Amino acid sequence: PHTGRLALYLLGLRATCPPVSPQRSLVTWLKYYLEEDWTGSRRHGHPLTNYYQYGLGVLALCVHHKRVREEVIRRLLTAQHHGRLGHGGNAVDTEAVVALAFTCLERRRLVGTGLAAELKAAAHGASRSMAEAQGPDGIIGNIYSTPWALQVFLATGACQTEPAFGQAMAALLENLEAFGTAATMAQVLPVLHGRSYLDFASTQCREEPDTLTPVDIEPPTEVPGNKTVQLVVECPLPWCYELRLYDRPVPVPAAASLVDVLRAAAALEPHDFKFHTQDTPQGPFLTQVLGLEARQEKRNYWQLLTAPNTPLQMGIADYRPQDGETLILRLSEW
Repeated sequence: PHTGRLALYLLGLRATCPPVSPQRSLVTWLKYYLEEDWTGSRRHGHPLTNYYQYGLGVLALCVHHKRVREEVIRRLLTAQHHGRLGHGGNAVDTEAVVALAFTCLERRRLVGTGLAAELKAAAHGASRSMAEAQGPDGIIGNIYSTPWALQVFLATGACQTEPAFGQAMAALLENLEAFGTAATMAQVLPVLHGRSYLDFASTQCREEPDTLTPVDIEPPTEVPGNKTVQLVVECPLPWCYELRLYDRPVPVPAAASLVDVLRAAAALEPHDFKFHTQDTPQGPFLTQVLGLEARQEKRNYWQLLTAPNTPLQMGIADYRPQDGETLILRLSEW
């Protein structure tokens, strides 16, 4: 099911006040995807996609003032209560999306009084959890999950009393260059204006001036020269036959990103390095390296690190390693 992609598209439509309204049929499709998402994986007790996309679906329906079946909401409540929402920075993303969906349902009075009280308590609990997850640098989870956490602080009113809000906003302003894709920009722009996705629900489109104009973006300047990146693949899991599966210097152009390094490694003789990615709204996501596939049902993922043990805060298409840097792809469990 394309739950998350359609949910983001519907949120975008609501935010931009389109002159023609195609939302009705799309909202119907999103309701269908939510049901398919769960039904297809009922025996596993979690969505076919993930709780992030599932929460986005509920949030988008609420922003469009559509009721959601209580069973669908209860699935998210149960997942939050049992700590099933993800790993690392992804847990912050997912918990934030779910908290925004809960707050929206409660504020728009789309649920009964008893359930509304539960949703409000869960959203405030998520807000406290994110404050506790803040690192000494002000980042919550990772740089990409920080705008999500800030949206929760704004939506729940915690921004006025929670010290973590100001620290996270300062960290965000110091790292704005990390938000280079349309999807990541969409997460950070509302926060920079003191808003959250919940504000889309109350937008009065007739009052919005038609002032959007295209912006000419200059292509990035070419960086002359070359660099060499040491690429390491590790599998510390018990069923791997050895820890270090690949360790080789990879020469690339000076402006190369991590995904460029992976492509260059795959082109080296002998052709013993292979990888696969999956396209997501946030850019390509690493799913398979050297034939080892990261799968949600196995609760593992490819962790990206720079030596010796520092997790990267960017995706493979955005991170540009330095000359001589050692990059580690590590199959990890969550």
